[in-house]
Amino acid sequence: MRATLRWAHADLRAHRGQSVFVVLASAGIIASLLLAVALFSYAANPWQRIFTQSQGAHVWLHTRVAADTGALSALDGVAGVSGPYRTGQATLEARGVRASVALRAAGTLPPEIARPLVTDGTWLDTRAEGVVLESSLARVLWAEPGDTLTVTGSDGTARTLRVAGVAEAAEPGYRPGGEPGIGWVLPGTLDRIAPQSTSHSVGLRLDDPDDTDFTVQQAVTLLGADRVAQVTKWQQARAEAGGDERLLGQLFGVFGLGALLAAALAASGAISARIRGQLRDISILKAIGFTPGQVVRGFLVQHLAFALLGVTLGTAAIALVGARIPGPIGDAAGVWQDLPGHTALMIGVPSGAVLLIATATSLAAWRAGRVPPVPVARAALPSAAPMTGLGRRALGMRVPPALVLGWRAAFPRRPRTLITVARLALPLLMITVALVTWSTLDMFRSRPADMGVPAALTVRAEQPGSLTGQELQRALTAPPDVAAVHPGVEVAALVPGQTGTITLRGLGTDRAPYPFTVVEGRLADGPDEAVAGQGLLDLLDVRVGDWVRMTVEGRPQILHIVGRSIEPEAGGRVISTTLDTLEERDPALRPDFYHLVLRPGAEPRAVSSALAEAAGGALEIRETPNPADRLEPARGVIAALIGVLALIGLTELLTVIGTGVRDRGRDLLALKAIGLTPRQISSAIVAAAGFTALLAAGIGTGLGVLSGSWLVDTQGRSSGMGAGIAHVPPALLLASVVVGAVLGAVAAAAVPATRTARRRLADSLTETL
Repeated sequence: MRATLRWAHADLRAHRGQSVFVVLASAGIIASLLLAVALFSYAANPWQRIFTQSQGAHVWLHTRVAADTGALSALDGVAGVSGPYRTGQATLEARGVRASVALRAAGTLPPEIARPLVTDGTWLDTRAEGVVLESSLARVLWAEPGDTLTVTGSDGTARTLRVAGVAEAAEPGYRPGGEPGIGWVLPGTLDRIAPQSTSHSVGLRLDDPDDTDFTVQQAVTLLGADRVAQVTKWQQARAEAGGDERLLGQLFGVFGLGALLAAALAASGAISARIRGQLRDISILKAIGFTPGQVVRGFLVQHLAFALLGVTLGTAAIALVGARIPGPIGDAAGVWQDLPGHTALMIGVPSGAVLLIATATSLAAWRAGRVPPVPVARAALPSAAPMTGLGRRALGMRVPPALVLGWRAAFPRRPRTLITVARLALPLLMITVALVTWSTLDMFRSRPADMGVPAALTVRAEQPGSLTGQELQRALTAPPDVAAVHPGVEVAALVPGQTGTITLRGLGTDRAPYPFTVVEGRLADGPDEAVAGQGLLDLLDVRVGDWVRMTVEGRPQILHIVGRSIEPEAGGRVISTTLDTLEERDPALRPDFYHLVLRPGAEPRAVSSALAEAAGGALEIRETPNPADRLEPARGVIAALIGVLALIGLTELLTVIGTGVRDRGRDLLALKAIGLTPRQISSAIVAAAGFTALLAAGIGTGLGVLSGSWLVDTQGRSSGMGAGIAHVPPALLLASVVVGAVLGAVAAAAVPATRTARRRLADSLTETL
């Protein structure tokens, strides 16, 4: 063992540059993986992120009178109390959209416990009377800082209120017809809006979230059950965000596995390349008496030490300076340190990486142990395949020799070449998958009609009977930006066997059918025909072309499914037909709402304001939900992920370039002997790196487009929305990925190529063995 350690120490001193590169490569890969994990944790669980950043309350008690804060804070397991805040109910209106809100009286400084996270605008200020809206409520009202809202209090008096800011809170968000939204105002403002209000809200932050139920029992007993109007637990808020977290979690889980695989291949490539470069030294060790076991142990000791040092450096770098990286990466790294599971991941990810590196080193060291003790002179073996006919014709056509020699060096027809190209292609494949996801999200924003959201606005009559059918139709079609108005109705229907309910929707008429986004089959244009979402097809185990029977208000309804449409709502468990078909079953049926399809380039907010002004407050106007709103956090993570994958790819590229330069050292002697200048030799090395990167980029981009489309469609199918939503990035963007990879390879190879071409080579044993 002593001899093995002495040799390992001597080898480190003799190959300092290689050793430093392996350590830095390992550190860079570990840092990239930890940043990827931080990004995934930051975006895949937005509710947990908000709860952690805001020091959220595990329990909210909504009481009819003021609560005894001192008594609540003295309860066992209570770590802190937020409030109590006097609360008043009101109605907010903006651009024809109405929403109920619970206004809380707050001070000019946000509280420490359950602190609202202001994402736009400012917090409350005594210099101006304003309101801070919770983000889901602001999104429904289309409200931004500086906008003016109409607020109606319990006394029916309408007042105006300026939006000071928009904040995130780890509480249940606004739901039309369900939970009211949350707004924060100054105490004086609440006195004017709801002067008779005596309700209060108080939040409790617990030492142990598992004690929530017990703490609620204690608090209700302390305050009196007759004084507590409602209790909201943290599980309820998390459950409402669960669908979004699941969707993002599955998407980022695939990206994480791809990044881990790419990092593992890059690390193993760097180690294998270093061992291949020391085959002559291994032969000498065996010639002087080293056994295969000693050789294997020597390499294991070396590279495990490299791995531990690199992992330590990478982990320490992220722990110390990760939060100071500008942009979303630094924000994610800073928040990640406070999220649950941070310590386990900080230990588990580096430990897993060390195991992967140890496995790769073991395989390479095992091959090193099988090296014969008598080295075979490389000069006696062909270093590459003979010049092909195509290469000779290219030289005859005066193609620059650097390009011909670079092509021949890049593809010497060895199995190792395929492995090299595959390792380089994997990060590019994952980058292309990320771009496919990004392009699909852009499609929901730029062309929602192609993604199952053709209508931009949904309108309901606020006061039934205030407008007749013809008057309402004229009012809705009056704005010039309205292209079509489609009446609709939704009812709950029992599935066969009456084991569950689905949504039966009548939209459009036979004369003016609704423009569903049909990706399989055709639109419903005949009697009793319908289109269905993927979630409904999976629930009933039916296919396009089948007939389905359901029960609506005790009466049977039989429909023929002629197409599958993209259905972003209700998990895809929706079956849609025309309003005329439903009226045949129930002649007294009347439209409950109207979907408005706008002309290209029209602004929904402007149309909503025009309709509200024309109808004089008789309409309830809402923006049609877009799935892109739930997936908005993915954008920043995808951009950061591309940077992480690019760093992994660069590490792999440097390994490939260094290996290629070392393996072709004897060929450089021959090139100099036949008269090539140092510039031509360096150009040949750069061209070889460029050709390798070009092939890897072409393969990675092509497979990435196929894999990304499959991944997005599979995710859409599992969520009930349905396949057919994947959108391939523009050809120009894909071409820029290929060009960027080639330019990066050329730039990375320029410096080592120039140094190698100017080196004085000697035809000695070192260069020929």
